[in-house]
Amino acid sequence: MLWLNSIATRTPKLSSGRDLGKIKRKLGEFAKGPVNVENDLWVMSPLALPLPHSSVARAINRQVLRATIRGLRLRLGIKDFQLWTFLPTTADYIGTLGEGASVYYCVDEWSMFDYLDRDATVRQERELLGKVDAVFAINQALADAKRAINPSTYVSPHGVDHALFAKALDPALPEPTDLAPIAHPRLGFYGTLQSWVDFELIAHVARARPTWQIVLVGQQLVDTSAVRALPNVHLLGQKKHGELPAYCKGFDVGLIPYVIDERMTYVNPLKLREYLSAGLPVVSTPVPEVRRYADQAGVHIAATPDEFVAACETALREGGASQRAARSATMTNETWSARVAKVAGIVDEIFERKRR
Repeated sequence: MLWLNSIATRTPKLSSGRDLGKIKRKLGEFAKGPVNVENDLWVMSPLALPLPHSSVARAINRQVLRATIRGLRLRLGIKDFQLWTFLPTTADYIGTLGEGASVYYCVDEWSMFDYLDRDATVRQERELLGKVDAVFAINQALADAKRAINPSTYVSPHGVDHALFAKALDPALPEPTDLAPIAHPRLGFYGTLQSWVDFELIAHVARARPTWQIVLVGQQLVDTSAVRALPNVHLLGQKKHGELPAYCKGFDVGLIPYVIDERMTYVNPLKLREYLSAGLPVVSTPVPEVRRYADQAGVHIAATPDEFVAACETALREGGASQRAARSATMTNETWSARVAKVAGIVDEIFERKRR
């Protein structure tokens, strides 16, 4: 398998240190060439002009990417292959790289991201949907929206790395050094601190229960002043994925404090299954996909700030070791391997039909 890193969904800002750093990192990764991560999985960052809405840049990128793929296929011995894309801005490449079948794995309603050009993203995604052989969407709402353009659209929710997050149940797993000094009870969240995180809600909980400690783990991409000065809110920064189970072990409750707007209809937060795999009780705002788990032990939905506080109080009483183990066990059938087996069957059938 060959994984190509992102070829950009937006034009970078040259005034942004973060964007310039990303460009520098991408150039360094391209210079390294393909990297063998494990077994037959190779990863490479292709050389591409980060101008997804420029027709000239896309034409150049198409030729460069074709040459890159051709060289990589020769080097790695790749013959027949399927082309999968996770980005809405890749229509130009479908049908040009020698693939036997193409798949769009739709993980979000991209047009609703405020940092993307909405009209251009919608236009490019419609073109992509019209070209690919199959579409997989992470929830029913997304699938219904994309099926209107591509009838071969299927629902395929995120899986979870259950084995990784179940490590949170291991008594021998050490507590992270930056989490250890923080008192219990700890209400934890990890993920990008973006506009969809309800910082006003977090501030309300922190003020309503000053003895509770709220731990936020993740890269800060928006203004967090609503919570930064509160003594019982702790911003620990971004962590590696493999470190998250240790943080889950140290949390008493996992939070999903998302702003409920139109975009939330299309969101399926992977952290829900990760929290549960780690045995954590969960408190969430009414994200539609989380509400599907509302009947499951330890998943609480709260629509108002006061309800959120009350739900956290209930969740804090559900953190016993036996409860955590039982909660983790409910996720054993929602693993990535289970999801992949189902998706692979559909794609193989399409691939074989096209070859015939």
